[in-house]
Amino acid sequence: MALRPVMVNIKAVDASAVGRFWAEALGWSAYSPGVTTYVGPAGGLVWPDPVALGIDVVPVPESKTATKNRLHLDLATTTATHQTELITRLKALGATPAEVGQGDVPWTVLADPEGNEFCVLEPREVYRDTGPIAAVVVDCVDPRAMARFWGETLDWTLHGVTGDQAVLRSAKGVGPYLEFLRTPGVKTVPDRVHLDLLPYPGDDRTAEVTRLRTLGATHLDLGQGDVPWTCLTDPEGHEFCVLAQP
Repeated sequence: MALRPVMVNIKAVDASAVGRFWAEALGWSAYSPGVTTYVGPAGGLVWPDPVALGIDVVPVPESKTATKNRLHLDLATTTATHQTELITRLKALGATPAEVGQGDVPWTVLADPEGNEFCVLEPREVYRDTGPIAAVVVDCVDPRAMARFWGETLDWTLHGVTGDQAVLRSAKGVGPYLEFLRTPGVKTVPDRVHLDLLPYPGDDRTAEVTRLRTLGATHLDLGQGDVPWTCLTDPEGHEFCVLAQP
């Protein structure tokens, strides 16, 4: 039994506008199958996408606080020129420079129109075939512990783990990486951005949730009521959802 990440969930006051931003940023399309705005590869809505991690932008009444998100996206570039051009285009779409204590680094930190931080990376060979999203990056205190939990949670392959970083990727060798980076401080506010996971066809969601609880996940009550997904937190308190089959 295992789960697969299928979406990055972003909360936004204006979900349509933030969805359009991310669609333009990634060269994808924005779809509105319901109250949320889903962003996925162009060519028609396919969910779950067999390769890409989509972005589901969910409307909420509260604006983002000044606190840095504990999960963010890293965007891939192929050349120095591509990086420069992408940064320029993103700013024209409404992105703004963000200061998160990064110092003098070869990547650029920006924020989307509602303040959600993301990075535009310099060209890196490891991300040459990921698509526009190079990695989903999670701040954590203990990457080794996160590698143990998430390695058991997902069917993804562990590509390396140290005291500073743990890296996983789909066992098929496609799509973005999932990276856990050791970061000072602990989680203090609800996540504005989180992962949504999906069981494989034929697997039972309730059984998967029970399995995750034995691994160290905790049930989370956000006032969601009777919904076809289950909200949990990992051992460091990062929220995530286990969805029902479509």
